[in-house]
Formats: sequence, structure tokens, C-alpha cells
Amino acid sequence: MDQQPFTIGFIIMSLASLAIYFTGRKKISIKNHVMMHSLVTFIAATAYLAMALGVGNILLDNGTTLYIARYIDWSLTTPLLLAGLVLIAFHEYTASSQVSGYLTAIIGLDIVMIVTGLLSSVAETALVKEVWFVWSCAAFLGVIYLLWGPLRKIAATRALTTPGGYYKNITLLTLVWLIYPLVFAVGPEGLGVITDNASVWSFLVLDVIAKVLYAFYAAKVLAKSFQPTVVESTLGS
Repeated sequence: MDQQPFTIGFIIMSLASLAIYFTGRKKISIKNHVMMHSLVTFIAATAYLAMALGVGNILLDNGTTLYIARYIDWSLTTPLLLAGLVLIAFHEYTASSQVSGYLTAIIGLDIVMIVTGLLSSVAETALVKEVWFVWSCAAFLGVIYLLWGPLRKIAATRALTTPGGYYKNITLLTLVWLIYPLVFAVGPEGLGVITDNASVWSFLVLDVIAKVLYAFYAAKVLAKSFQPTVVESTLGS
């Protein structure tokens, strides 16, 4: 396996982590999101470093290479991104029990999606692979439903943000995330239509869009969407 995409991924994610943090706006309403996105790319950089060094790369009996670091990355970064979207939807909302309920539901579905994707990768028969893949997609649809259904309605009621801010963020992230299962399905973990090298490069491009470009895009959107709070106005005076 060519280690070049992993090395490139490590470099891009490392530099992005620094760039996101140091160029991010430090307004109170945005600072937490800047730190979160910087952490996402730092975790991704760690995963790419592990894959570049061959740590956790397991050759299965069917000849497919299983990248454990990739699944660890997804299990940490996707919940962070989803948590960020939930917090945007509930911006300045005081009913913490409702916030925690949505966080638990969407992150729980996300973890199930990733774990069942891993089970699909290691399954030895085509039927079992398909069963776990379909179940993973079902969990993914649950995530999409929460983002576009109840959370979008809640975001539209928040006084301190424009509904367009949440809508723009979930639109970009959803479009990118929809491609992940397609690459997975045609890659070595699924039907084997494309090679392992093509799969790795495809996931790298998707990761850059979903974690790096999205971070800068979200920061720009949030800067325009969040209206200044009284606290921020006081600090700025």
C-alpha cells in the first residue's frame, strides 16, 4: 500500500489544526466552535500518522487491509461535529435536559453507524457484510433525520442565530457525508469495485472537505449568523 496519501493527510490535518485555531474568531459565541474544529483536525492528523506508520493496519484473510485508526478517528470526530451542530441549533438555550437528549440520541446513532461499518468490514461472508452495512445506513438515516427534522425546526426558533446559519452547515456536511457510505460500498470493504489505493485517496479528499474546508466554511457562516450578545457587547466596549 502506498503510504503517500496517509502522509499527505497527516500534513494537511496538522497544518489545518493550527490554522483553524489561530485564524478563528475568538468571540464568545464562536470560540467554542473554533476550538472544536481545531480538535477534529488534530484527531484526524493523529489517525493519518498512525496509518502512515502502519499502526493498526491489519491485513484480513480476504486480502483487505483494515485501518483501525480510521474508525477510531470517525468515532471521535463525527460526534464532535454533530455536537457542534446540536449546540448551534440550541444556541443560548437554557433547557439542558432537552439539549442532552438530542446529543445522546444523535451521537448514539453515529457511534452505532461507525461500529456496524467496522463489523461490515471484518465480516467474512457477503451476506453478513450486507446486513451490517444496511444497519449502518439505517443509523445514518437516523442521524440525518434528527439534523433535518427536529433540530432544524429548533434552530429556526433561536433568537440569537439566523436559521440560515444552521441550514447552510448541515447542507454542506450532509452532502459530503452521503458520499462516505458510497465509497465504503464500492471499496475493498464492500463490493471491491475500486482498489484500496483509490479508496484511501477518496476518503482523504472527503476528510479534507468534511473536516478542513467545512471548519472554515462553518466559521464564516457562524460569524454572520450569530448576533452579538449582551456579554460580548460589554466586553467589546
